[in-house]
Amino acid sequence: MKIKVGFGYDVHQLVDGANFWLGGVKIDHTKGAVGHSDADVLIHTICDALLGAANLRDIGFHFPPSDNKYKGIDSKILLEKVVKLISDKGYSIGNIDATIALQEPKINPYIPEMIKVLSSVMHINKEDVSIKATTTEKLGFEGREEGVSAYAVVLIQK
Repeated sequence: MKIKVGFGYDVHQLVDGANFWLGGVKIDHTKGAVGHSDADVLIHTICDALLGAANLRDIGFHFPPSDNKYKGIDSKILLEKVVKLISDKGYSIGNIDATIALQEPKINPYIPEMIKVLSSVMHINKEDVSIKATTTEKLGFEGREEGVSAYAVVLIQK
């Protein structure tokens, strides 16, 4: 068996009145993330980690922001496409470990639903998806509530 690991990182600006999607779940908050798609920073990070592990470049290469067909797209659709891309190369997902960094809102109550949604989209067991949250102790753009970032490590195997 061949195993590979991938690392992903993404960041999105937070603005008043925008929808806030994380891990395929709409988060109740006064601010939301902005981007070309639905700006789901967690899904984008996981996509980049999976693509990187399979040596398939990055999310911007496959779904460029210059292409209007991805404008406002549900990031779960992008994740499904990424899973197909790595599957076409003979890989399956072993596990995912992700961390979301933001000051507010507290997202721990949403994590079980995120795990349920993501595991369903990727066709893997819930036990193979780990999501954690941290603040930056009011430091940096996350601490000032100007943005949200996410990190992910994935293991894929063939």
